[in-house]
Amino acid sequence: MPTDLALAAPRLPGRIALNGATMGTRYAAVFYGDRVPDGLAEALYDAVATVDAQMSTWKPDSDLMRFNRLPVGAWVRLPDQLFHVIETGLRIGRLTGGAFDLGVLDLVEAWGFNGKSGGPDRAVVDSLAAVERMPAHNLVELDRPNQSIRKIGQVSLDLSGIAKGYGVDRLAQTMEAFGIHDYIVSIDGEVRARGRKADGSPWRVAIEAPAPGQREIAGTLELDDAALATSGDYRHRVSLEGGSYGHTMDPRTGRPLDNGIQAVTVRATSCMEADAWATAVMVLGEAALPLVRSFGMQALIAMPVRGDDVVMGSGVRGR
Repeated sequence: MPTDLALAAPRLPGRIALNGATMGTRYAAVFYGDRVPDGLAEALYDAVATVDAQMSTWKPDSDLMRFNRLPVGAWVRLPDQLFHVIETGLRIGRLTGGAFDLGVLDLVEAWGFNGKSGGPDRAVVDSLAAVERMPAHNLVELDRPNQSIRKIGQVSLDLSGIAKGYGVDRLAQTMEAFGIHDYIVSIDGEVRARGRKADGSPWRVAIEAPAPGQREIAGTLELDDAALATSGDYRHRVSLEGGSYGHTMDPRTGRPLDNGIQAVTVRATSCMEADAWATAVMVLGEAALPLVRSFGMQALIAMPVRGDDVVMGSGVRGR
């Protein structure tokens, strides 16, 4: 027997990537194997399509938007996944004192971040900011045994700060259901990974530098059985009377956030939790870090200090 055959390294499984459109962006699943299991591509698509059909604010016939049109006091039974996401969002709203608030759809629409208007109108946004707001967790009642929900005050829910993260969790659950335990899945900037690549190296995720109009990498993080979500105000912005405003709403003021924070990345067990907490930390800033750590999560905050310099986390400066 030729000795070179005995010394040949075993052939590693090939890299497989599946992706498609969802929620106005794209989802992706990457793993290593010799083939795509039968039905996996369809199951991944169905997983995110279900989330979109239930939770979209862009689709007037979504389960969420049908609930938003109901009058105050009317009970409605929700699909399992939508009920779970709303319940989680309301819980995080309570924990953060309303910094993460599902009830900001009126603000999002008034500022033109729903793609349905020509931009913000000063009179409309000022009138909304002048009204004392109550957080969604004080305006929505849940009936867990019957999986039902009703408004006890006027409110319209927006799940944009949590639904993509939940969609990533559904992608991960789908991979697990097909017996794949080494993978990385994502929707836009929300990511979840488990295990390792075929060669034993870890999954690495790039953290984008908060540079408007550019695509720069600030650094990378290794993920193994963890999720990562980033919230930032440096991409989606609107102009009003010469000012530029980001899409993250500050529920305390009824206006777009204006605290200097450009982006927050949160690492957590589930991507749904990471997604929501990234928004909460955007609003609360460094004051939220002890609370984040108390739940076993980590957060990275990016904000400018001078010129193009950015402070990330606790004093780590990047470009």
